[in-house]
Amino acid sequence: MRKIMTPTYAKPLPAPHNAALTAPFWEAARRHELVMPRCKTCSNLFFYPRELCPHCLSGDLEWVSVSGKGRVYSFTVVHQPAHPSFSADAPHVFALIQLDEGVQMPSNIVGCSIDDVHVDMRVSATFDDVTREVTLVKFHPDA
Repeated sequence: MRKIMTPTYAKPLPAPHNAALTAPFWEAARRHELVMPRCKTCSNLFFYPRELCPHCLSGDLEWVSVSGKGRVYSFTVVHQPAHPSFSADAPHVFALIQLDEGVQMPSNIVGCSIDDVHVDMRVSATFDDVTREVTLVKFHPDA
């Protein structure tokens, strides 16, 4: 897993509605580790973090490390950003990543031309330390 260094970050940052619920994800990202919630009752691994398992509705959950490796399940090229501060990044790739563990998560594809991105492209997690408190999980093509 590679690390991205961002000198100054002046873009909007993620603001979870339930910071306590998502804290393990963000804390792991700062350590450059990717974790997902898993149900201790049915072993279902899932993303986005929730208070109950989406499969069996159990609240007996734990956080587990995942490989950070997967493939592009679907993607789009964003030409018109939703916020003006992202204009310099356009066009960029927003993708749904299917992790090898089966979980899907949205993210960005970095480290390649937008023309090189394709469905089923193998990718690995990389970590963008945008501030001291926030590290974003992104994905780059496997070599």
